[in-house]
Amino acid sequence: MPLDPTAPTSPAASSFSRRSLLATGLAAPAVVTASAGPAAAAAPAATAGRHRPARSGGVDPDSPRFTLAVLPDTQYLFDGDSAEPTPVRATLRWLRENRTAQNIVFLAQLGDVTEHGSDDEVALAARVWDEELPVGGREDLPYSVLAGNHDVSGDDQRGPTPYLERFGPDRFRAMPTFGGASPDGYHTFHVFRAGGRDWLLLALDWRASAAGTAWAAGVLDAHPTLPVILTTHEFVAADEAGAASLSEYGTTLWQDLVRGRDQVFLTLNGHFWPVGRTVLVNDAGHEVHAHLTNYQDQYYGGAGTVRLYRFDLARGVVDVETISPWLLSLPEEQRSPLQQQTLERTTDLDRFSFGLVPAERFAGFAPPALPRPRPAEAVVTADTAAYWRFDEIGGVEGAVVGAGTVVRDRTGNGNDVTARLIGAAGAGTLTWSGDHHDGAPAHASLRFDGHKDPDGGAVLETGPDAPVNSEQFLDGFTLEVFLKLPDPFVGDHAWMGVLSWEGNNGDAGKTSGYTTEEPSCSLNVTSEWFLQFVLYPSADDVNPTSWSHALTPGRWTHVAVVNDGERTVVFVDGSRIARNPTQRARGIATLGKPFAIGATQSDEQFGQGFYGWIGDVRISSRALDVTDFLSAPGTGPGRP
Repeated sequence: MPLDPTAPTSPAASSFSRRSLLATGLAAPAVVTASAGPAAAAAPAATAGRHRPARSGGVDPDSPRFTLAVLPDTQYLFDGDSAEPTPVRATLRWLRENRTAQNIVFLAQLGDVTEHGSDDEVALAARVWDEELPVGGREDLPYSVLAGNHDVSGDDQRGPTPYLERFGPDRFRAMPTFGGASPDGYHTFHVFRAGGRDWLLLALDWRASAAGTAWAAGVLDAHPTLPVILTTHEFVAADEAGAASLSEYGTTLWQDLVRGRDQVFLTLNGHFWPVGRTVLVNDAGHEVHAHLTNYQDQYYGGAGTVRLYRFDLARGVVDVETISPWLLSLPEEQRSPLQQQTLERTTDLDRFSFGLVPAERFAGFAPPALPRPRPAEAVVTADTAAYWRFDEIGGVEGAVVGAGTVVRDRTGNGNDVTARLIGAAGAGTLTWSGDHHDGAPAHASLRFDGHKDPDGGAVLETGPDAPVNSEQFLDGFTLEVFLKLPDPFVGDHAWMGVLSWEGNNGDAGKTSGYTTEEPSCSLNVTSEWFLQFVLYPSADDVNPTSWSHALTPGRWTHVAVVNDGERTVVFVDGSRIARNPTQRARGIATLGKPFAIGATQSDEQFGQGFYGWIGDVRISSRALDVTDFLSAPGTGPGRP
């Protein structure tokens, strides 16, 4: 809490009048009595936890799910002869012991380690950190610590202090994440690997001088492609509702260091209470999430409460939760009422989520390395019956693909398709696009503008003598397609077709389905944007049908329908869907009629056409493994 007479006077900071006693430096330490609960029986602070703990386990640096731990002000737990470090010990121990299970890649402390910054307080705090988080091994949990105004006074040019002696750069040098320190020793930076990339965490002293700010700017400018988390003791303050805004000092950091550097996407600070958060907008027009975390005013000086930032890059989100490992470790029957109430914090300021899609947020300084186009010969194998791609027929976004345009079957098997308009379709119903799924071999697609009332659209059909028209695939098959629904999705396009073989299944002797007038094989999109794969197999009079989950408009999707000669399984973006029938399904009851891209017939007549984009289409004459799909390894769901 503020001891400096030049404490911030911004609107947010000036609202903390109830803390005026702390601002004068006359605050009394938190008082803990024997009635506080089980902690009263804990080992004395000077001796608790004196041991050499087992090394923590390793983490997975490539997993899209990882955790950044954040420990705010612990000053009331290192306060002269009132010191009670048990909660901090418990938190550090929990982080070490759960590092592997929680994939905890780094721990950031936010300042005010101690109450007065005395040699005894700092020495005790250093001993607790040394004993609970040993460093030097590659599997040890790396961390940063920074000075708050209760640890030091003045700015970073203050010279030697007990804090600098024990929490200065020498503490971090053995950590593989340590990047360097400022000449004064009060600022450090750390680079950790998580989610398959490097991240830079900047740990700034509570008051950076002009020299300190210049050093920090130099660090960021020397690592221009790394996303940055800025940690410092003071940056934003919050009102009683938790709405945060820049403090006076925070405004200086924002202007001089943050706003013009797009790398900084998250700032974390303590110092003030209550907790709060806000979203700032930098000069690039991008969001910078600014979070204030501090529980020193709460029961037991915060009880070692820690924030867990759970990054999930697969979902594009960071989930935040706030817990006290010490209180959670106490037997439930022994917890006092206050301990029950504060062992975890669940308000929307303590447990929340925010979006983070690196390919979007970091594109300005670290654009994603997308897969390059792959030539047709790279994805055509001896098992490829037909393969169509659209990079040869266009080149200008939105160019009309006219009726009669031929798209070659790149296998050379003679399954070329020809475009034609259906129903009440205009000349611009089918156009060329450079839009594509990141993992598609060809970086091109066709935009179909099918519609109802009146029905219309476009379709690409094989010729009357194409081999694929009559192929029944008795030994298995895989149908693959990349597709994207428009966002916004306008109008009624229920049951529009994506791929199909023409003809009525009834002409193949089938009677088991919804109607004998639908094709023997088709992939369609329902009114709920579910995929429906309908199959009438060669061998039996059955109609096994697969149903996916709802597709996301605006996002490219890879679909693979895999049949092993016994049954069919549908995969969406490499993941098996739930509703795949176990009913036997061998072959496709084809009738020697064309294969169609962009529409499905009813009683051998096309109605509406597909609405959206279609990319590469491939038919294989065997069941493919996921690793053999057209989508490049590791690309996952497509981007918008």
